[in-house]
Amino acid sequence: MSRTFLYCRVSTSTQFTENQVQEVKAAGFDVQTSRVVEETISGSVAAKERPGFQKLLERMESSDVLIVTKLDRLGRNAMDVRQTVEHLAASGIRVHCLALGGVDLTCAAGKMTMQVLGAVAEFERDLLIERTQQGLMRAKSKGKQLGRPIAVKTTERVQRLKVQGYLQIQVASELGIGIATVKRHWNKV
Repeated sequence: MSRTFLYCRVSTSTQFTENQVQEVKAAGFDVQTSRVVEETISGSVAAKERPGFQKLLERMESSDVLIVTKLDRLGRNAMDVRQTVEHLAASGIRVHCLALGGVDLTCAAGKMTMQVLGAVAEFERDLLIERTQQGLMRAKSKGKQLGRPIAVKTTERVQRLKVQGYLQIQVASELGIGIATVKRHWNKV
C-alpha cells in the first residue's frame, strides 16, 4: 500500500512552510503529520545534500508518493530537479507537483513536462546571461567603473599604521578590520 509524503522547503528562517502544507490540504491530499518533512535550506543546495531530504529518502519505499507544491522545492535548477525526480522514479517513488496540476513527474506525461520545463529554464538562463553581458559591455563603453569601489581610505589607514611600525595583526585590531583586509592593503601605495 502506498503512503503519501510531503516535502516542504523554504530558503530562510523568516519564511514558513505552513502555506505549502495548506496548499496540499486544499488540493485534497491527506498527508499524515508524521510524513510531512519541512526544511529551511537554500534551493541552491542540491536535494541529495539536504539533511531533511535525506531523512525523507530513508523513510520512503517503493510505491510511495512524494508531493511538492512547486518544482523549485526540489531544486533551483532544472538539472538538479531532473536528477532528483529520476532518482526517486528509479526507487519506485512517484512525484506529484501541485503547480503542474498534480501531474506525476515519473510517468510519461510528467517526463515530457520535465523536459519542456528544463528546455525553457535553460533558454531563460541563456537569455539572462546574454542580457547581463550586453549590459556590462554597454556600461564599460560608457566608461563606468565596474566592480567593487577601491577602498582608498582603508589603504591610507593601513599604510599609516604600517609606517608607524605596527604589525599586521596589530593594524587589524587597531582598525577593527580582518587580517585578510589588512594583508590586501599592506603593500599598496
